[in-house]
Amino acid sequence: MVYTYIDNPLAYKRLKTHEVQIGDLLMGAQYPIRVQSMTTTDTMDTDATVAQSIRMIEAGCELVRITAPSINEAKNLERIKAKLRSMGYNTPICADIHFTPNAAEFAARIVEKVRVNPGNYADKKKFEQIEYTDLTYNAELERIYERFLPLVKICKTYGTAMRIGTNHGSLSDRILSRYGDTPKGMVESALEFIRICEAEQYYNIVISMKASNTQVMVQAYRLLVAEMRKTERSYPLHLGVTEAGDGEDGRIKSAVGIGALLEDGIGDTVRVSLTEDPEFEIPVARALINRYATERSSTINSTYNKDLNYNPFAYERQPSCKIQHIGSNQPPIVITELSENKEIKPANFYTAGYSYSIQSDKWHIADQAADFIYIGNANFNFEIPGTLGIIQNFTQWIKNANRERFYPLFSLKQFLEYKALDALQIGFVVCKSLEDWMVFLKLKKHHKSFVAVLESSEQASVYFWRQMIFEMEKNSEMPSVIFKKNIYRI
Repeated sequence: MVYTYIDNPLAYKRLKTHEVQIGDLLMGAQYPIRVQSMTTTDTMDTDATVAQSIRMIEAGCELVRITAPSINEAKNLERIKAKLRSMGYNTPICADIHFTPNAAEFAARIVEKVRVNPGNYADKKKFEQIEYTDLTYNAELERIYERFLPLVKICKTYGTAMRIGTNHGSLSDRILSRYGDTPKGMVESALEFIRICEAEQYYNIVISMKASNTQVMVQAYRLLVAEMRKTERSYPLHLGVTEAGDGEDGRIKSAVGIGALLEDGIGDTVRVSLTEDPEFEIPVARALINRYATERSSTINSTYNKDLNYNPFAYERQPSCKIQHIGSNQPPIVITELSENKEIKPANFYTAGYSYSIQSDKWHIADQAADFIYIGNANFNFEIPGTLGIIQNFTQWIKNANRERFYPLFSLKQFLEYKALDALQIGFVVCKSLEDWMVFLKLKKHHKSFVAVLESSEQASVYFWRQMIFEMEKNSEMPSVIFKKNIYRI
C-alpha cells in the first residue's frame, strides 16, 4: 500500500502546510510548532481567568483558549482580553465554541481565533439512526451551509482565524448514520465545514482530529493528511489527545498519540490535555516539540519502496511465530529492567508488579505485572514467581544456565558462536543495525526459539525499527520482536 499521508516512513520531514495568522502569532509553514493550552476557570470570572491565562503565558503558552459556551461568556472575552492587554500580555486568545453559533459570531469580532466543533455547531445530537438518501443528505449540508456561513464571513472580515476541530466523541447523527463512529467519519465531518470556508475563499484555518483513544486519533489524522495531499490542501494541524488524564498516565498517553504523529512530521501546534492546572501542560508539550525543533537525521538507509504491504490507516497486528507465550496471537509481553541494580532483592520486583509477603511466604502478582525482568549482569538466589521470566546477559546466564525460567540475552557474536542453541526454550538476541538484523533473519530459519531485541540509541529510533520490520516482511518466517530504546534525554 502506498503511504499517501507521508513521502517516506523511514526519514523525518515536516509536512508542508500554509501560513495561518492568529493575531501576531504565525502558525504552519516554516514556523515552529506552537504550544497552546486552555483555561479551566469560569469564563464569567474575569479576574480568575486573567490570572490563570497569565500563569499559562509565563509557562510558555503561545495561544490561550477560553471556553465560551454561551453569548454571555463570549461577551466577557472582551473584558478578559482588554485586561490582559492592559497588563502587557499580547498572546492571542481562541474562543472555544460548542452548540451556539451566536456566541461564535460575537467572539469572532473580539478574539484572534475561534474554535468550532462540526459535530455540534449546526447539529444537535439526538442519538437517532436515520437513513439518509443523497437528496436528504445534501439538504442537510445546505442547512449547515446557511448556519455556518455568517461565522465564515465575520472571520474573513475581521481577520480572525478558525480551528475546525472534530472530536471522536461528538460526531453528528448525520455523520454517524453514513460513516459510523470512525476516523473516516471524523475526517468527513471536518471536510464539510472546510468546503464551506473554501467556497468563500477563506483559508485562515487550522484543523484537528481529537480523540481520547490514541489509535483512533492517529488514524484520523493520517486519513486527513492523505485527503489533504490528494486534494492539494495544506491546512496547519493542531494535535491533542482528548482528556489524556493526569500524572504519569496522562503524559504517557499524550506522548503516544501526539508523538506518533510528530514522528511523521505531522503537527503545527500542540496541546497536552491533562486533568491538572493548565500551566503544567506547557512543559510536557514543549518536551515533545523540542525533539522536532530541527530536521532530524538517522543512520539507517532511508530508501523506501512504496509498494510495501502496510496499511497506516487501520490497526493490523504484525504476524509472527509463536515462542511459548510470546508472539503469534498472544498478548504483547512487557519487560521491565533492573540491570543497573548492584544488588537485587524481592522488594525490587514491586515496580514490576510483584510483591513478596514474608508472613505468608508468597508472591502477590498485580494485574499488569511484567512478563520478564531484565537484570543484565546481576544475579540473586531467591525463588521467583511462577509466571515471571528473568533475562540475563549471556556471560552471566551461562554460569547458571540450568536455572528454571532464566533466559539468555545474546549479542549477535555470542549467538553465532554458541553451540547449544537448539537446547534453549527461549533466547533473546540483540540486533543494533540492519546488518545484524539480516544475519539474524537468516539464522532464525534454523533456530526457532529466539526473539529479536531491536535496540536503538538513536533519537530517530522509529525509522530504524520501521526499516527492520519492512525487511522482516520479506521473510516467510517472521520472528517475534522486542523494541528496546536507550533513553534519549529531552
